[in-house]
Parts: sequence; C-alpha cells; structure tokens
Amino acid sequence: MKFISWNVNGLRACVQKDFEESFRTLDADFFCLQETKMQAGQLDLQFEGYTSYWNYAEKKGYSGTAIYTRHTPLSVTYGIGIDEHDHEGRVITLEMEDFYLVTCYTPNSQDGLRRLDYRMKWEDDFLQYIKGLDAKKPVIVCGDLNVAHEEIDLKNPKTNRKNAGFTDEERAKMTAFLGEGFIDTFRTLHPDDPTYSWWSYRFKAREKNAGWRIDYFITSERLRERITGAAIHNEVFGSDHCPVELILD
Repeated sequence: MKFISWNVNGLRACVQKDFEESFRTLDADFFCLQETKMQAGQLDLQFEGYTSYWNYAEKKGYSGTAIYTRHTPLSVTYGIGIDEHDHEGRVITLEMEDFYLVTCYTPNSQDGLRRLDYRMKWEDDFLQYIKGLDAKKPVIVCGDLNVAHEEIDLKNPKTNRKNAGFTDEERAKMTAFLGEGFIDTFRTLHPDDPTYSWWSYRFKAREKNAGWRIDYFITSERLRERITGAAIHNEVFGSDHCPVELILD
C-alpha cells in the first residue's frame, strides 16, 4: 500500500506545472496534499478510481489540505475538534479498517517567531488528538510538519538555530511526539541520508540543494514491521516542496 504526501504550495499553480502527470506517475493508494490554498468550487480536479476529501481554510488563498484515496474510509473527520485550531483547514483524518490516516499542515512559527507561542499550543493539542486515535488503532500521520528535527535534516543547521522550523522549542516538540510511541519512517529506514523535501525559492536554493526535510510520514511504533519503503521524491518539481512516500505491507 503506497502513500504520498505533498505540500503543493497552491494547487491551482501546481496544476500548471504538471501536477496531474506527477500524480499519475507516483500512483499512490492515498495521495495527501497540504497548502492547497483553495476554496470550494475553485478547481474541480478528479482522478479516475479516486475519491477526494477537502478541508479549506476560512481565509482565502491560505493553508488547506486534501486527500485522494482509492480506498473507501469508514469515516472522515476535519480538524482536531478544537475551535482555536480548526479555521485554517489544516487536518483531515480518514478512518480505515486497521489504521487512521491523518494529513496535517502544521502552522509555521513565521518570521520573528511571532507565531511560536501558538505553534507550541498547536503541538500539544495535536499530539493529544493523535494519541486519542492511537488508543483505538494505529495511526499514520503525514504532511508538512514545519520542523527539521535533527541537524541532518537541513543543509545549514548552525545559521538556522533560531529560525522558524529549527528552533529548540519546535525540535523538542518533535522529540516529545516521537517519544510517545511514534516513528519517523524515513529516518528509521535511512538513518544517515541527508535528503531534503523543501527549498527556499530564494538564492537558487534548490539548484544548490540547500534544503530542509520538513515533510514526514510518522507512524505508530506498532506499524514498524509493516514499513517496507520510505522515499523523498526530489526529482518531482511543481512546488517548493517535493512529495514524500511511505510503503506499507
């Protein structure tokens, strides 16, 4: 079973850059999107054999998530059930027969870390939400989690110590998340691989591969034996992020 997650940084723009071809080439059972930047009715993009679910931000042209699936879920939930967090279209949960699939677009702490305090609250509440699901059946969390967890996860760790996405606070929250019985699938299978999933549009960062790994598949520890593949598709263009992949037996 193949899962793909991709922050498309505006789906309407990405569609102009061969998104549909990439979608078909990647050929996933579940294809999760973040930062769709859309409202309902702005784009009718369907693929044969897939059903799609959308969570739109109330603010136009901002955030938003979607999941395309070949498999019919038992239930679909939007948000995490906390009003403070549920106006930006950041989370969709599909309940499947033997797991939950959660796509997430974690809030960015932003320049000057002006949203860091909110981000810390989000992290705590999101973890509680995931633990609640995990108590019932295993969970697969994917998406742009807006943090490079370890120094190997970005090209220039020393100069980014106090920047959004690599603060001590954000990294500690990821450590705490993984400490609750979850695994970073890519890092588990590729402990020494410095492959990145996001590059700034500035300074020719992608050309120089001065990137960050901030897109993840995180699963419940008890799925470990079923994980047969984890990849980062940095050959796929169309966004400032590239797709990431998980394969489960």
